[in-house]
Amino acid sequence: MILIGLLVLAYLLGSTPTSLLLARLRGIDLRRWGSGNLGATNLYRAVGLPLAFLCALIDVGKGFVPAWYFVRLDGVDAPQLALAYGVAAILGHVFSIWVKFRGGKGVATGAGVYLALAPLAVAMAAVIWLVVMLTIRIASVGSLLAASAFPILIWVSGNGFDFVFWSSLPLTCFVWWTHRSNLRRLAAGREPRTARAERGMSAEATSESEIGTGKAASEA
Repeated sequence: MILIGLLVLAYLLGSTPTSLLLARLRGIDLRRWGSGNLGATNLYRAVGLPLAFLCALIDVGKGFVPAWYFVRLDGVDAPQLALAYGVAAILGHVFSIWVKFRGGKGVATGAGVYLALAPLAVAMAAVIWLVVMLTIRIASVGSLLAASAFPILIWVSGNGFDFVFWSSLPLTCFVWWTHRSNLRRLAAGREPRTARAERGMSAEATSESEIGTGKAASEA
């Protein structure tokens, strides 16, 4: 019963629509901005860096707390159980019950889960994402490259081919799946770069203008 209760709690924690709530502090419905995605990158597009950075930290925490703390509440400190709680949080973030099962891409929350399991690998993946953002400035590319490299980073960081390594493989595939719309735009050469959108633009209007100007954020 404790296991089931904590799994439900992890899902509900993950499903908290952080970006949507923070955007509402500025009187903005994030679903009508930029890509309409409920992630930190789209929040940056709408309200700027401070709240977007706070959102990213909270989203990381939504994965870290279940994977690190819930296992201790259950009395069993095992990576398999930590991952189970973490997966529940990731699913909550991507398929939030509060916003008709919409959500973010699961990258930040997934990073939080593995911050409890393989912190060095997460740090190296974050460097990859940051380098991409500072160079080509396309968040989706940074997320996809970091996720693709993540199993290798787990291996080279000292975990070897253990449970944590093997568990990261389906996570990488899941991140690619949540970025399928980004992949279509990348293939068509229409994936926008990261920048603030003009205030008052709807999700559809922003998307159309960004494709033409190259001045919008990709989904994160």
